[in-house]
Amino acid sequence: MQSLFQLDVQGNDFLDRMNKFIREQGEDDMTCSMAFEWATGAWENVAVCDGLITTAAGKWDLSRMSSVDRSILRLGAFQLKFCADIPGKVVINEAIEIAKKYSGAQSPRFVNGVLDAILKRVNEES
Repeated sequence: MQSLFQLDVQGNDFLDRMNKFIREQGEDDMTCSMAFEWATGAWENVAVCDGLITTAAGKWDLSRMSSVDRSILRLGAFQLKFCADIPGKVVINEAIEIAKKYSGAQSPRFVNGVLDAILKRVNEES
C-alpha cells in the first residue's frame, strides 16, 4: 500500500526507487518480493483497478478519496481481480486492517463496502 501511495503521489518516477523503498521496510525477501509484485501489478493495471473502484464506490469519485484510501483500494482491487490464489475475504480483511492503521475512522467501513462490491463483481465475471 505504501508503494502505491508513493506511485500515486510521485508517478512513474518512483518505479526506479520502489524496490529499494520496499527493502528498506526491513521485511524478509519473500515479503519484499510479493510487495513489489503486487504494487507493480496494481500500478500496471491501475486503469482496470480504478474502473472497478469507481463502479463499486458509486457516488465517490476517485479524486475525492484520500490517497491512502485510494492506494488501499487499488491494492485490494488488483488482488481480487488478478490474484486468484488469495481468497477474497482475506484480501478484504487485510485491507480493512491497513485502513484501521493508516487512514481515518470511517475508512475501514468504506474500504470494506467498496471491496465487497468488487469481490461480488469479480465472482460474477468468473
